[in-house]
Amino acid sequence: MNDRLPVTPGFVPSVCPHDCPSTCALRLEVGADGRLGRVRGGGQAYTDGVICAKVARYAERANHPERLLRPLRRVGPKGDGRFEPVSWNDALDIVAENLRRAMEKSGPESVWPYHYAGTMGLAQRAALRRLGHLAGWSRQRETFCVALADAGWQAGVGVKRGVDAREIVDSELIVAWGCNPAHTQINFMHWAHKACASRARLVVVDPYRTPTAERADAHLAIKPGTDGALACAVMHVLLAEGLADRAYLTRHTDFSPAVEAHLAKRSPRWAAAITGLSAEEIVAFARLYGSTRASFLRAGHGFTRQRNGAAAMHAVSCLPAVTGAWQARGGGALYGQAALYGLDRRFLNGLDRPVPAARALDMAAIGRVLNGEDAALAGGPKVAAMLIQNTNPAMVAPESAAVRRGFLRPDLFVCVHEQFMTDTARLADLILPATMFSEHDDLYQASGHTFLQAAKAAVAAPGECRSNHDFIGELAARLGVEHPAFDMDAAALADRLLRDSGKPGFAELVRSGGQDCALPFKKAHFLDGFGHADGRFRFMPDWSAIGPDHQIMPAFPDHLAVIEEVSADTPFRLVSAPARHFLNSSFTETESSRAGQGGRPTVLVHPGPAKSLGIGDGDPVRLGNRRGSVRLRARVTDRVPPGTLVVESLWPNACFAGGLGINALVGAEPGYPNGGAAYHDTAAWLSAEDGAHGWKRTARSPAQRFEPRGT
Repeated sequence: MNDRLPVTPGFVPSVCPHDCPSTCALRLEVGADGRLGRVRGGGQAYTDGVICAKVARYAERANHPERLLRPLRRVGPKGDGRFEPVSWNDALDIVAENLRRAMEKSGPESVWPYHYAGTMGLAQRAALRRLGHLAGWSRQRETFCVALADAGWQAGVGVKRGVDAREIVDSELIVAWGCNPAHTQINFMHWAHKACASRARLVVVDPYRTPTAERADAHLAIKPGTDGALACAVMHVLLAEGLADRAYLTRHTDFSPAVEAHLAKRSPRWAAAITGLSAEEIVAFARLYGSTRASFLRAGHGFTRQRNGAAAMHAVSCLPAVTGAWQARGGGALYGQAALYGLDRRFLNGLDRPVPAARALDMAAIGRVLNGEDAALAGGPKVAAMLIQNTNPAMVAPESAAVRRGFLRPDLFVCVHEQFMTDTARLADLILPATMFSEHDDLYQASGHTFLQAAKAAVAAPGECRSNHDFIGELAARLGVEHPAFDMDAAALADRLLRDSGKPGFAELVRSGGQDCALPFKKAHFLDGFGHADGRFRFMPDWSAIGPDHQIMPAFPDHLAVIEEVSADTPFRLVSAPARHFLNSSFTETESSRAGQGGRPTVLVHPGPAKSLGIGDGDPVRLGNRRGSVRLRARVTDRVPPGTLVVESLWPNACFAGGLGINALVGAEPGYPNGGAAYHDTAAWLSAEDGAHGWKRTARSPAQRFEPRGT
């Protein structure tokens, strides 16, 4: 157990566990008192000593006075937030008894293990998944983050990998499309600065002027959910003006006369009416992109969090195939690198033996599941018991008002394994204290870079905190669920995973600082073939192989008009964007992060509509739609176009006047073709606290000009 670790003052290596593409190598200071001290960036080649501000202050989080340190059992009505301490032994008995009772009454599928990416460590994250597989519990469709983006990338490229981000030092043009790396991928921004200091230009495609856009040479302030239209119009210009690499298209793609005829109809003028950009902006960007051989496209998740996100990602991913940018060093594209690592996870996930069949429930539709909607239950019984790790659905899931109602069901048992008293923990029947990354062993792969990394516990777990792996192993024993992985410690399990996958062992990975899994140039750039069986990039995807709702998907790259459009009643498009000092619901408990985010939730609104609605900077306002309304403060700024509203970060529900957070306004209707939460696909109204919300958009964002860099 980690609580028996000897104290070794000084700096020790580690890895950041949070849901971020950077997956930074870290150096952790261990104080003479055995507690976590300063946190610095490690020397791994991508991290390069640079980490984000919130992780640099991690000691504030790890040593926080409000951290959960003992098991707690609810006393009084659900939702009152009153708990009493219990022993771990009693807590395990309570969990096991309630799970057995649910299974005896309604079958194994009445238990739903609910988990996500609060820690990205493979050994700790797999524990609950393994127990659920072996016990026959309901499975989970992981739709919070990547379902839409993955589907769109796979449609064209065929495999989830791309160009090594370190190549951007050789790029002439960097396009950050639907991402804000100054907030969410600080290491990518670090490498981009190196490139721009040399010769590269930076273009940002984003609905508002983010800190990344402020540093860019050009910013395309696109309407949310219209990225596919912009991509198609760019391809129109590339083909019409001789900027396409037709030899590359013939050799490496399925490009055809039918695709070209389709794109001939997708003119800049057509796209301007959809995107809110001018035709001149679109043409200028297309000419810049098409005339730059070493163009690096960084495709983010943000623009895919629309119901048409998969179609948009596919259209955007077509751009380097049209220009042949994949052929240049510093050219091509990157979305994620998950396919680099080649890990055999069958033993880790308990799938090395036959497991019972079970339904899969959509985690983004948790409100509908817990309230017993037939479609959401996928033909199975009502959920009677839940185990929750590594996520905070009462705050982060769509339709959060419905989520809260579901958690308040008197016949639902909920056990939450957590580090803090989150919104979800307050609604639980039993809360168990969890370790943080510095207090347990684990193995980490990345999305934004090419390193496989491992880390040992650096400090002792405080109080009675237990890791995911240890807790789930003890629970499995009480339930009589057997698998050799439950009897291993986390380091041994990670070592088994690595050796099953032909990788160096866990101890060697820790000692060496990680394994760089970067591919040779030809393979990384798909010059020996894309991920489809025929080796060709697909302009005409087989959507039926990607998801069940494929009939609606476009045959060619296109704008799929299924987003939640504005109306007279809801004239704004709302984006709930990531923030610099929070990471989803993590870090919201620390004072420095709250102060960095301005101390309270705000909605960014353009001066034009603010004036017409009688809203001043700092005024209390109400933001809403048919799902409900939330109360927060206005920040009047020209960083957002007139028809767009932005709420940066996920604040705890209690930080909003009235106790409902921003995700109360976000719908749980899935995206196409394979599901996915549409967090940025929301139409809304805005009013002064007691005013009307009848503003109608008439203005349009000013054009951006593509001019040479200043000297």
